[in-house]
Amino acid sequence: MKKLRGCIVALVTPFKNGAVDFDKLGELVDFHIQQGTDWISPCGTTGESPTLSHEEHEEVIKFVVRHARRRIPVLAGTGSNSTSEALRLTRVADKAGADAALLVSPYYNKPEPEGMYLHFKAVASEVKLPLVLYNVPSRMGRSMDANTVARLAQDCPNIVAIKEASGNLDLTSEILSLCDITALSGDDSLTLPLMSIGGAGVISVVANIVPRDVKRMVDAFARGRFAEALKGHRRLFPLCRAMFYETNPIPVKTAMHLLGRLNGDMRLPLSAMTAEKKKMLQTALKAYGLL
Repeated sequence: MKKLRGCIVALVTPFKNGAVDFDKLGELVDFHIQQGTDWISPCGTTGESPTLSHEEHEEVIKFVVRHARRRIPVLAGTGSNSTSEALRLTRVADKAGADAALLVSPYYNKPEPEGMYLHFKAVASEVKLPLVLYNVPSRMGRSMDANTVARLAQDCPNIVAIKEASGNLDLTSEILSLCDITALSGDDSLTLPLMSIGGAGVISVVANIVPRDVKRMVDAFARGRFAEALKGHRRLFPLCRAMFYETNPIPVKTAMHLLGRLNGDMRLPLSAMTAEKKKMLQTALKAYGLL
């Protein structure tokens, strides 16, 4: 398995007439292979997993793995606030041939640290697939603590990485000081700062639009070309911020529509971008040279 590092795109899910557009999804997979993206990650938050039916969720994972044909590794989103559902989806991903699975911390339930530990351990003990924890307290209502992550990394050999989207670099530093786990940025604008304290790359929203530029920045830092990486970070920074003018993935899907790459359809409760924010997004795309 290719190591979990570099530019990993949090892939959008295209829709057409209310259904998943598998033809377009295949085009997106091919696009990232052509652009040199290191991994693709379907069925995450950016892929609107909360509004995919269980059947759609499974079919998207199976389709992406099948279409990728080992040309690019697949990190399948299989998390849930139900431990049994997370385990079921992870087994589906494993059977389909995914290279690893991304497990978001349980949302809405707000489990205590022991509950989080037992949740992830229950999944890890039943599958051999490499697993990536996903800490995103803005959506979950509670952050994973460093000691819980360290316990999981120590007790579960197939828990190999964490997507850190808390925005708290001290937390990432604490995690890396306690255990040997791969840290991946879950915030595009913090990718370079996180790599400077030991991170290995990013699971990226903005890479849906400019994957080659994200990969160039990440690779430059990894190879010790720090001035080049900083230049890339500063160029990407306004575009990264633009991807969060409204709730993700509203801006990125709108941007892909403006660029002629996607129809921009989303599922309720996500709605079309407001005119004011859309204008701001267009300005950011123009400033980057995309429009």
